[in-house]
Amino acid sequence: MRQIAIIVGLLFSAAAYGQPEATIEVNAGRVLHAIPRTIYGTFLEPIGNSIYGGLWAQILTNPSFEDNLWSAGRTRQMLTQRPELVESSNIGLPLPWQALDAAQGWRYEPRWGDAANSARSLLIMALPGKETGVRQQVYLPVHRVLRYTGALYAKPVSGPLEIQVSVRKRNHPEQVFAKQSIRLTSKDWARQAFTLQVASGDVAPGEPADFVISASNETRVLVDQAFLFPADNVDGMNPEMIEMARALRTPVVRFGGNYTSGYHWRDGIGPMDQRVTMLNQAWGMPEYNHFGTDEFLRFCQLIGAEPQIALNLGDGAPPEAADWVRYVDQKWKGGASGLLWELGNELWGTFQIGYPTEARVADRTAQFSAGVRKVDPRARLIATGQDPDHFESWNAAQLTNASDAFQYLSTHFVVGTAEVLRPNPSPEFIAQAALALPLGLERQLRAMKAQIDADPKARGRVRIAFTEWLYTGPAGRAPMYNNLGGALCAAGMLNTLMRVADFTPISDMTGLVEFGGIWQKNGRVYGVPAYWAFRMYSTADASRVVDAQVKSPQYDVDEGVRRIPTIHGVPYLDVTAALNAAGDKLTLFCVNRELSREIRAAVRVAGFEAKSARGQQLTAADLYAVNDDANPQKVAPAAVALSVTGGGLEHTFPARSVTVIELTR
Repeated sequence: MRQIAIIVGLLFSAAAYGQPEATIEVNAGRVLHAIPRTIYGTFLEPIGNSIYGGLWAQILTNPSFEDNLWSAGRTRQMLTQRPELVESSNIGLPLPWQALDAAQGWRYEPRWGDAANSARSLLIMALPGKETGVRQQVYLPVHRVLRYTGALYAKPVSGPLEIQVSVRKRNHPEQVFAKQSIRLTSKDWARQAFTLQVASGDVAPGEPADFVISASNETRVLVDQAFLFPADNVDGMNPEMIEMARALRTPVVRFGGNYTSGYHWRDGIGPMDQRVTMLNQAWGMPEYNHFGTDEFLRFCQLIGAEPQIALNLGDGAPPEAADWVRYVDQKWKGGASGLLWELGNELWGTFQIGYPTEARVADRTAQFSAGVRKVDPRARLIATGQDPDHFESWNAAQLTNASDAFQYLSTHFVVGTAEVLRPNPSPEFIAQAALALPLGLERQLRAMKAQIDADPKARGRVRIAFTEWLYTGPAGRAPMYNNLGGALCAAGMLNTLMRVADFTPISDMTGLVEFGGIWQKNGRVYGVPAYWAFRMYSTADASRVVDAQVKSPQYDVDEGVRRIPTIHGVPYLDVTAALNAAGDKLTLFCVNRELSREIRAAVRVAGFEAKSARGQQLTAADLYAVNDDANPQKVAPAAVALSVTGGGLEHTFPARSVTVIELTR
């Protein structure tokens, strides 16, 4: 405590005399190493609403009317949030479908074995002289599009050969916003396309509506596999998601995660109407297989990224993995090789389907590596490594493999920032412990490198791939991916990744959609603060780290975040400097970890004669400030005024801020 008091005293003393409280000394003539674009990789996995309900523009949930698509815990959560769905289940409707008129009672029957898609369909039995149907709460992106296209499969059983699809006011079936009648001309299953046009102003942005499938006058009809897309979808994807992902300039997207260990890629190819809906066992949610390999590759093309795919080393087999590599190589840009392939995901975890033990992982890695090498000798392979805070034993097992088995060892760091060892911690302590984690990780990564370099087979051949990183915690009480504190963590992480890019050239932020990236809520798309911090870095013209020495007040962390509880010598002002390829721009990436005080710093530059400067800054009055569908850019970068004097400058960094300064010769 005495050390912290002295530092704070010095800060106030310097401020009182109008002197800079910190100095940033940059030697642009001393280039340390290159910054590969691949440190700005991102991550995509079917979890939450990252793909279904997010990137994938199809609006309906459980469009194939299946059962057992959610785990018991997920089902309980859904019913707690929406208790009206309990009655739906009681009358034979699959979650989250509801009756158009619940008072009509049991006019529905799930039908197994007679389905256009997957395992079952739904029989709707209309009453005499009345309309009977099913509905689902939907959020339409009416702020950008009013026309919606879709299709469903229908098979008439008896009665008039006609059904209707419509959009109506939520819980007010009498208010119809758009409707189309469909004449059933086949006695068997047939696909029926439709278009629904909503009038401007009928549905407000963010307002729920009901999508309805109905029949009348004693019609009995089986329905299955219903789709509803906004007409402006891009190959089935949300155009706003594509635009924001492209603006991030991420060079590589990892398609992987916990679902990898139970994912069979052939389930996600072929005609979409025939792809089987099933349980995503890793996350207890539906996997429709609508977004499969071809859709992922198309997404990568649309945003200008390369694919990085994690192979199934859980319940998969080497021939299946090799076939997937062959398939992607043939599809990607008309024939490719040498793409990044990850040999499994977090195989050390008992939560992985079919996980190998530590004693078996090296052999299983070698088998899959050999299978992939047969179809693509140039494939770049990432073996599953352990997390940076307890990597030694597991990584040692992987390093027993031959030197050509893989080029990278993966590591992950998904951390709960509020999980500190100190009893009764203050909010300030939790925040400062979290913001120190990137520095602790930098030290751990150097220890991982030392272990690799100590192995003659691996030295100079194996590097590190940081294929997942995420800062999470309780909302409003700790820095996490969706608040300003999480943006500071992300910027600090990118500073670290630039400094270790010579031996950790690949990194994937969790995730491109949801978590630290792009979100969709109630039909609106927006980026969380960490997205904007990442974008400030990934779009900067900087490709070579140069020497930067920062003299700044520091603090120590003891009893901090459980994963790395002790981190000493943490500078409040964290800076990484980099030149562009042409050498005419010098960029400073700066994070002020001070929670309540600005830091005034003098920037001195050698080996680079700066003539002008510009900058952008990310901050907010509250460390826990968030963006959401109502305030999508509450925390976003703003331009900052800068002036160069004598080749250097002075700048006051606001508390809780990320600042990127670009100097031009």
